[in-house]
Amino acid sequence: MSVVDQIKLPVREEMVLFEQKFKEAMKSEVALLDKITHYIIKRKGKQLRPLFVFLAAKMHGKISEGTYLAASLIELLHTATLVHDDVVDDAAERRGFLSINALWKNKIAVLVGDYLLSRGLLITTENNRIDLLRIVSKAVKSMSEGELLQMEKARNLDITEEVYFKIIEQKTASLVSACCGTGACSVGVDDKMVESMEEIGKYVGIAFQIKDDIFDYGFSDKIGKPTGIDLKERKLTLPLIHVLNKIDRSSKKMIINTIKKEKQDPQKIKEIIDLVIQQGGIEYAENQMYNYRDKALGLLKKVPDSPAKSSFELLIDYSIKRVK
Repeated sequence: MSVVDQIKLPVREEMVLFEQKFKEAMKSEVALLDKITHYIIKRKGKQLRPLFVFLAAKMHGKISEGTYLAASLIELLHTATLVHDDVVDDAAERRGFLSINALWKNKIAVLVGDYLLSRGLLITTENNRIDLLRIVSKAVKSMSEGELLQMEKARNLDITEEVYFKIIEQKTASLVSACCGTGACSVGVDDKMVESMEEIGKYVGIAFQIKDDIFDYGFSDKIGKPTGIDLKERKLTLPLIHVLNKIDRSSKKMIINTIKKEKQDPQKIKEIIDLVIQQGGIEYAENQMYNYRDKALGLLKKVPDSPAKSSFELLIDYSIKRVK
């Protein structure tokens, strides 16, 4: 049994039922749209987002129709943002599959993203769950702002550690926060507990993104060679930001100039990666990652013990120990 399957055990039946409900939520009478949404469902990943929703719900009560609604809403809006992101980035692949825009062109991809957004809005308003919609809409707003902030900063390569954490809190952590918040909200806990679960999700999301940033340096036997993709896209992440803050001015200038003018040169990128590793950038990022993991686990202590809570703790740990 895989680690993810083990984590799913307390909500295994609910996750199976969710898949059916999510397919229903995606359905359309337009044949082309139905074909595309079927393709989206077929290439789904580990379903960590719905898993956060269901475990957060089960830790606090009995899973309800509202929980299925929350998980569907999260997946619909998140999938919509991914489809739109691929258009913006002109990406041909996602998770090893051809992207929607690569298969059906940009115009159709944008309209599919719009459709998914509208389905998310409709299923919540039709069921009078504005409380869930409010939490997720806040996350989508943050994700857009984080993406734009990163683009703005990538132009001048002037991202400080403070700005970096602001970007990943908005881009990545806001969605995990919404998963945990809507899960708790769906079973009727009070506002204070919903906020606490959102905070837990925020910390987990930050740790999750730092782990992703470390992957770019190839720090795992199963990842293989470092990719340097972030550097090629002018994204300054935590390992490099830390090193830029501690090296001398001329070395810093050399790195910035390389990223600006020679980012497609594999040898130059490798030199930057080697320098970051030598200067302790990876260790620093890992320490920060574990710090945020510990913050999440600390807040979770308020929640009574249960199989769902144990799985939630395993899921937090998995978020930073995964190998891609």
